[in-house]
Amino acid sequence: MTDAEWTAIRPLLPVPAWLQGRGGQPEGYCHRQMLDAIRYLVAGGISWRAMPADFPAWGRVYAFFRRWREHGLIAEFHDRLRGKVREREGREAEPTAGVIDAQSVRAAASVPAASRGYDGGKQVPGRKRPIVTDTLGLLLVVAVTAANIGDRDAAVGLLARLRALHRDIVLVWADGGYTGGLVEWCRRRLALTLEIVKRTDDMEGFVVLPRRWVVERTFAWLLNSRRLARDYGTRPENSEAMIRWSMVTRMSRRLARPRAADRC
Repeated sequence: MTDAEWTAIRPLLPVPAWLQGRGGQPEGYCHRQMLDAIRYLVAGGISWRAMPADFPAWGRVYAFFRRWREHGLIAEFHDRLRGKVREREGREAEPTAGVIDAQSVRAAASVPAASRGYDGGKQVPGRKRPIVTDTLGLLLVVAVTAANIGDRDAAVGLLARLRALHRDIVLVWADGGYTGGLVEWCRRRLALTLEIVKRTDDMEGFVVLPRRWVVERTFAWLLNSRRLARDYGTRPENSEAMIRWSMVTRMSRRLARPRAADRC
């Protein structure tokens, strides 16, 4: 992590409830070391026990990761970064539209049989990652399910979480896999417009479809992290946390990068 990145993200670090109003070490006392270690693990695809000696002991790093996941601090930190990135791009902190899709990935041997399956359409044994992004490709909500769960079935819980967390969302774009009763269910139960973006009959070969390419680019961003090229998480919530950490790395680099107007 560069000094510019640390300067950009340090004010956004959440203060754990167990440290509020108490003495002890100051806020952020070892956060940079811990964030560096987790970023290295996600980007390099190594296991916890293979943490290099340059970082704190792997047990301390994992305890930090688990504590943040259990108390919702990873999601809070991620959402704060997303709001700053959106404001930097001239948008409101809270989006009003999103894009939904799902990605199937192979699961490692550490993934138990109870949380893995087989995606017959894509012929992938493992897990599925349904996500919703904003129009910039930034993550809004994510879930990790067995690969045999259908896109529409996974979307029901995901879109309900989206509505609960982001009340300003009024429109979500999706591909043809989300057609059917889900469109009416979203309109009636969530007051949400689910717009299906389909290929037309005259399209031949690869064609970039409006809006749908945004979420596909986000999947490509995630696969740049070697830890996410395959699902290694024993628990689905650990895999969701790894996805958020990958996006935290991308957004922190984006915040630290000088804007074009500043370079002129």
